[in-house]
Amino acid sequence: MGSLTTLGKPKGQAWLLVLSIILVALVLRAPITSVGPIIEQIRVSMGLSGAMTGLLTTLPLLAFAFISPLAPRIAACIGMERALFYAAALLTAAIAVRSLPSVYALFLGTALLGAAIAFGNVLLPSLVKRDYPDKVGLMTGVYTVAMNLGAAIGSGISVPLTEGLGFSWQATLAVTALVAFLSAVVWLPLLRRNSSGPKRGKADLSSERASHSSLRRKLWSSPLAWTVSLFLALQSFCFYVNVTWLPLILVDKGISHADAGWLLSVMQLIGMPSTFIIPILAGKRASQRGLAILTSSLFVVGYLILLLGSASWAFVSMIVLGLGVGGGFGLALMFFALRSSSTEQAAELSGMAQAIGYLLAATGPLLFGLIHDWTGNWNVPLMLILVISVVYGLLGLSAGADRKI
Repeated sequence: MGSLTTLGKPKGQAWLLVLSIILVALVLRAPITSVGPIIEQIRVSMGLSGAMTGLLTTLPLLAFAFISPLAPRIAACIGMERALFYAAALLTAAIAVRSLPSVYALFLGTALLGAAIAFGNVLLPSLVKRDYPDKVGLMTGVYTVAMNLGAAIGSGISVPLTEGLGFSWQATLAVTALVAFLSAVVWLPLLRRNSSGPKRGKADLSSERASHSSLRRKLWSSPLAWTVSLFLALQSFCFYVNVTWLPLILVDKGISHADAGWLLSVMQLIGMPSTFIIPILAGKRASQRGLAILTSSLFVVGYLILLLGSASWAFVSMIVLGLGVGGGFGLALMFFALRSSSTEQAAELSGMAQAIGYLLAATGPLLFGLIHDWTGNWNVPLMLILVISVVYGLLGLSAGADRKI
């Protein structure tokens, strides 16, 4: 048990922090993945066009991109624990707003939950680097598994709740607010950690702002920071293309809609072991280049099976892609800690990478769909994502080298 206690903190408080991290991680993807399986019900109920329906998936990613650079600055002013508490509270309110019977509330809540999730995306890696300097790989594995578990549960329970138990789509989407509310409650006792230090005067705050500004300029001019950012960007591009289009690709191969939905959940569940193991292996190595090539190879093999294989090979392709996507995500998050020299730099790098990453990821489902519409088949889009998977591996060779910004 002592292996997860933070330095200088009582065991009770240390384990409360672990629980808080896990609860926040559980709701960093579930509010988004719960939409896909019931998107048609939402579209019909609200009278949305195809473009407006697609915006329900794209809007959170755009919020990630634009809010991510702000998260480290706000955390520097009010403290990391307080920032995460406010994010959990905002997420609870945003999910509730999204569940109201109004088109305006639907999109406002979606935008707000994207903003709230952005804080968790950015701040959890730097929190882990600060409080678990000797267990970065283990704790990164713990919270990325929680994220993937939340994502899989979110996509897996939507249809059973609506069709099996007769929930409305609003009530189904509101379920994740319960976990978000619980995470906010658990963060409350940890807020004292923000106020236990000495008060800072205006000169201290001014100096701190100048330091963060200098740090941001250094990062945005660093080739390594850009490589790490693009590595996450291509991993996210592939993930959101998978979540959006894999079910339809499988249906076009002759698989039923229900089985295609479950295969998507299988892909996310299968990714959990690699999401947990890859960060631990990365933390034990000076160089992570081999791990980057491994995850890239899994992407390539998975998409090749999907391109060339029949429906009978679909399950195999989901397993291979799940291992690649899960491991790639865990490795991308580890780079924030491994390539940075301080907690502050890790937070700024996380903000930069996620701003770039999710802005590019937001274009993935749209571009993939447009190419399908132009060509009338999935072959060209799948060949494109194969090329992207190779570029992703090449970026990993650079990002995985043993060096710091």
